[in-house]
Amino acid sequence: MELLVRVQRSNGSRPAGCGSALAQEYWPLCDTWGIVVQAAAGLGLVSCAVLMLVLLLWSACVSRRLSSALAALLLFLLATAGIFALPYSFLIALSAQTCPVRVFVFGVLFSMAFGALLARGLALLGVALARGWREVGVAVALALVQVIVATEWLLVVLVQDKRTCQFSQPEFAMLQIYVMVLLAAALVTAGQMHRQNKVQAALLVLTLLLSVCMWLVWITLLTYGNHAMGHSPLWDDPVISVALTANGWVLLLGHGFTQVHFMCKRNARTKDPPLDFTGWTSPRTQPAAPLDLKTGTDNEGFQMDADARRGNIRSDEPTSEATLHESTKLLPMNGTDVAWSGTFMRVSSHHPITILQH
Repeated sequence: MELLVRVQRSNGSRPAGCGSALAQEYWPLCDTWGIVVQAAAGLGLVSCAVLMLVLLLWSACVSRRLSSALAALLLFLLATAGIFALPYSFLIALSAQTCPVRVFVFGVLFSMAFGALLARGLALLGVALARGWREVGVAVALALVQVIVATEWLLVVLVQDKRTCQFSQPEFAMLQIYVMVLLAAALVTAGQMHRQNKVQAALLVLTLLLSVCMWLVWITLLTYGNHAMGHSPLWDDPVISVALTANGWVLLLGHGFTQVHFMCKRNARTKDPPLDFTGWTSPRTQPAAPLDLKTGTDNEGFQMDADARRGNIRSDEPTSEATLHESTKLLPMNGTDVAWSGTFMRVSSHHPITILQH
């Protein structure tokens, strides 16, 4: 309520777009900056929802199974959609209802998103801890740590101390220390991927660098800058709302859409692999037998056959007599083609064909 009183005193009246029946805590929804943040955050939320629906339909119709990479991407998109929905809790003034949402959901959603980026970087590096479905397990386990931190803070403040949910801006920033550790670890991991998956590594590094810059800006303004400029309570919620919306778009464009592109490209390459004829042979084709080029004295069978027949050859046979050796040849005999293999034929002009087998 203190913030609302200061806002009313600084403006002097309600925003022009707000009706007279609208409660005072909802006035930022009618202001110019609130309308711009709502439009950008709403568009990002719808984009995440449509993208998740398309991925689920594609998984059901095309691949017919939910892969680990797709599950990790859906987890990341779910966290990004939550980040786009979170600015609405900062557009509405701090109250007993919005305070737990700011404390608990803010850190959990960012730890889930940055944990998914860290797990993806480990998977691309080939770390065994993040292979397959263990990538999803790593992302969920990293987010559970922030769940424990935020739950413990709420229990201490609301149950043990029995106070209303109130926090200072430095205290809110300190609740995000674990999230900043995850962001730094994901950036360091992505920096190790310069030798493999260069395109994905460059996009991941760019996404994380922009996220680091945004976190440095809003934490600096929230803890020091707004107070130094004299706008401490008035600019606190707008700064966080704008930072949430901008960071959500960086995550969606830098990792969400690009991972969908890489996944579809990889699936198309797997579905239609290039033809490879290396080592291909026809199942009906037998390899040709090597030609035996032995002739004359190199052919041991010919030499032995010649020695065996030397005494049977008559001296009155003409010199036109020839001895032929054919490894595979078709010769006509009595109108019939006969295949001779490894047969020595003695042809004479005065005598019929003499066939000698070796």
